[in-house]
Amino acid sequence: MKLANIKEVDNFLKTVDECSGDVWLESVEGDKINLKSKLSQYIAISALISCEADKLELFCSLPEDERKFFKFFNENPEVL
Repeated sequence: MKLANIKEVDNFLKTVDECSGDVWLESVEGDKINLKSKLSQYIAISALISCEADKLELFCSLPEDERKFFKFFNENPEVL
């Protein structure tokens, strides 16, 4: 899922925390940012609110976690 503009940072991170499996962002260069790590979350949010956001894609290891993000995206359509 390509991301464009994260304005609801708290809700985004809350959704990450609710996930059971791995959640990560991947850049077009292949760099991966583990969103389950609090330290990595700071790096990810910085990238998401910068002009680099359109180069990041969200991945989840579990389908049930993807559903949580679909709900988040439905509530925040500007993110996609």
